[in-house]
Amino acid sequence: MNIGLPGDLALVWAFLIAFAVLAYVVLDGFDLGIGILFPFLGDERARDKAIRTIAPVWDGNETWLVFGGGGLMAAFPLAYATILPALYAPLTAMLLALVFRGVAFEFRELAGRRKPLWEGAFAAGSLAATLAQGIALGALVQGIHVSGRSYAGGWWDWLTPFSLLTGAALAVGYALLGAAWLVFKTGGPLRARARDLARRNAAAVLVLIGAVTVLTPLMDPAYLDRWLAWPAASFTLAVPILVVACALALWRGLSRGPDLLPFLAALGLFVLCYLGLGIGLFPFVVPFSLTIWQAAAPESSLAFLLVGAAVLVPILIAYSAHAYWVFRGKVDRAEGGSRGYE
Repeated sequence: MNIGLPGDLALVWAFLIAFAVLAYVVLDGFDLGIGILFPFLGDERARDKAIRTIAPVWDGNETWLVFGGGGLMAAFPLAYATILPALYAPLTAMLLALVFRGVAFEFRELAGRRKPLWEGAFAAGSLAATLAQGIALGALVQGIHVSGRSYAGGWWDWLTPFSLLTGAALAVGYALLGAAWLVFKTGGPLRARARDLARRNAAAVLVLIGAVTVLTPLMDPAYLDRWLAWPAASFTLAVPILVVACALALWRGLSRGPDLLPFLAALGLFVLCYLGLGIGLFPFVVPFSLTIWQAAAPESSLAFLLVGAAVLVPILIAYSAHAYWVFRGKVDRAEGGSRGYE
């Protein structure tokens, strides 16, 4: 097995794509979470205020998904050609749900008497996209049957109790992010309702994190071997402590503030889970069949693509940072205004 050299182009691209996926999860996660929570936010005014917290940034958040998917296709074509047939159904459902959700997001403002219909569509699209993402993740973690250089499994291999569990876990996790975001960005009755929703989802998230963590090594013992191998074991042993610290910070923020603390704590839980998954998978891009280096494009192609990424990634980061800075602060209570922000 080619283990590669530290700093080689395949490894650089693996980290770039991993960063893009993490950026998508933490950024688009909270606005998908708000969509999931939409039916529970109260009256129309509360839902309008919730929408105004994500309206300036939600399009930019989804850019990271495009970069991650495009980067996988270009930098690791063999992995892309293997993963896509295995996950056609959930990934197609995710894309259709995201499109449906985007249409509903725009149409609800002009729908008049049909506004509740489009609000229901927005919530349904958000939930469907999240479940599809979680199910695809679970299907990838449990393993993809590869023979030679192609997918050799069946059409329904992605649909298992474990993938359904990861789908539910991600939906509850995104709901927690969405509620914590509303605590941070709003005030008054909506903030109080968001705090209550965050408390309920936080307990469920911790239970589901534990369940997925326990069941993952049952999918393949290689995960446990990697978690307990040195130096990864030092992180694995620290994870329970870090999870408890995030849970305590989340509870404190929801009880006494500051309002940003619950959102940061929820992000911390996501990052810890993501790092644990990365440690369990590395250096495989298709567990446990194809490594980063086996699936990578030729070095010349990776070098050419890296030139474009060196331009694009800083622009994406700068754009996202600027958007969040311009629309910083809490959404005000007025319905009008040019920005709707305090």
